[in-house]
Amino acid sequence: MTGVRVLVGTRKGAFILTADGKRDRWEVSGPHFAGWEIYHMKGSPADPNRIYASQTSGWFGQLMQRSSDGGKTWEPVGNQFAYDGTPGTHLWYDGTPHPWEFARVWHVEPSLADPDTVYAGVEDAALFRTTDGGQSWHEMTGLRNHESGKYWQPGAGGMGLHTIVLDPQTPGRMFGAISAAGVFRSDDAGETWRPTNKGLKSPYELPNPDAEVGHCVHRLAMHPSRPNTLFMQKHWDVMRSDDAGESWYEISGNLPTDFGFPIDVHAHEPETVYVVPIKSDSEHFPPEGKLRVYRSKSGGNEWEALTNGLPQADCYVNVLRDAMAVDKMDECGVYFGTTGGQVYASADGGDSWAPIVRDLPAVVSVEVQTLP
Repeated sequence: MTGVRVLVGTRKGAFILTADGKRDRWEVSGPHFAGWEIYHMKGSPADPNRIYASQTSGWFGQLMQRSSDGGKTWEPVGNQFAYDGTPGTHLWYDGTPHPWEFARVWHVEPSLADPDTVYAGVEDAALFRTTDGGQSWHEMTGLRNHESGKYWQPGAGGMGLHTIVLDPQTPGRMFGAISAAGVFRSDDAGETWRPTNKGLKSPYELPNPDAEVGHCVHRLAMHPSRPNTLFMQKHWDVMRSDDAGESWYEISGNLPTDFGFPIDVHAHEPETVYVVPIKSDSEHFPPEGKLRVYRSKSGGNEWEALTNGLPQADCYVNVLRDAMAVDKMDECGVYFGTTGGQVYASADGGDSWAPIVRDLPAVVSVEVQTLP
């Protein structure tokens, strides 16, 4: 491994941060697409120089960007995201039917094997795919047309397919998470889907706390060596599944609050998990004004606060669902960005932290590429 490339999406542009394997000196490139909201950027596992970015503006709409040289140059690709057939309706906030309307691409997930194949999770929740490097996008209708789709309702931030996880060991298996419908699993490469939410409880949000769909899932994470184990940061509760989503159980344990957005897994330790607790769903900042990453080395329930290098007074930022990532260096690096514009990095698995860059626009997403 020669180095690390950190892809940062913000409310007003994209930034690319690079370092060698020591990760102690960083070069900052950007802003790319200055003034545009970059909801998500991610590189292809099959070709690290191929990067895709979702560029959005309330005025100009959705654009998709592609780089083939590691982010040095970019070219716009296709940006037509049309629902297949007659879209129909889902439920609105007040419970009345509301037509499906495309708003933006929340998440891009490149194929594990083909740099031209990319999945896109969009708002209103649906799954799209390109197989020609982003030139054309086609809806995979099995998810939105699930029999429960007409009952899905948006969460506070909208109704987006925000998480797409590809199983590296079981061909065709993938997971999607929707706010606020829950987790869905496909075993046939996205053609058909079924909800996998058994064990989730939402007493504050749903008339039936154990409902099959309707849970506000914030983020999923998987370690590639153990794809049947999934970790979840839910609206409230941190959850775990050991049977590929068939059932879930709570692992919030001694966290100061179990509300939050991101969750991720150490690159070499499948039982080491990271979360960033946030005070509540109305107060999106760390408890006591102390920015703390919590780490469990036992797969949950027992959590330790990681504070070395992080502000421990008067800190009232948030860390959004796509704004945490890990690298694959021998000593795993952990990264997260805040709505205050800082990107923090730890080159020792979370024991110590330092800001790579400060005072960016509010950070929406952070992804990491470990360069060969």
